[in-house]
Amino acid sequence: MNIIRLAGLAAVLVVALLFAVFVGDQGPWYFAWVVGTVMIILISGAGAILLDAQDESTSEKEI
Repeated sequence: MNIIRLAGLAAVLVVALLFAVFVGDQGPWYFAWVVGTVMIILISGAGAILLDAQDESTSEKEI
């Protein structure tokens, strides 16, 4: 199992290095874009979970 995990991490490292070489000077822009996209997804998901929890707590109080 550890060898499979190590091989997977090595493959991710190779892909990341190739991506960094190909994008060159635009690397920081792409990095910021990827991080920003992930943050938007995580924040909107957390907001949806909080809204659902608030909706459930108010519907329980009404009953």
